[in-house]
Amino acid sequence: MLPSRPAPTEPPAPTAAATAPSRVVVCRDCCCGTPKVTGVDHAQQTARLAANVPVRVSDCLDVCEHANVIVVQPSAAARAAGARPVWLGLVNDPDATEDIITWVRAGGPGVAPCPDVLDLYTFTPPRRAADAKRLKPEQ
Repeated sequence: MLPSRPAPTEPPAPTAAATAPSRVVVCRDCCCGTPKVTGVDHAQQTARLAANVPVRVSDCLDVCEHANVIVVQPSAAARAAGARPVWLGLVNDPDATEDIITWVRAGGPGVAPCPDVLDLYTFTPPRRAADAKRLKPEQ
């Protein structure tokens, strides 16, 4: 009889943080998600996103001039590799919502290229713009 071999060891499963997908933050407070932005079914937009991708609903993100605001956050792995959140404003079109879903399901920031059409919605929030200006060397 041959001696039994030990069972092969498998690498440990990745932690939840390492496998967390890209996610979406939807602003829903004083301007975003309210009748102040007319012609948009805000509840339907949020429900459509939540049915397809991880969503967190936030209070005011303080960029009301861009209502409706959606922030696409990179996965933990993409963030560790340098990807940063992408801020999208004036997301008042169901087609843009679908483009966001498609992008997030493909991996989102740092994993899948942002669809060109979403460039129309991308903006830099004021705090990040001020930080970039402060850090920019004088010319």
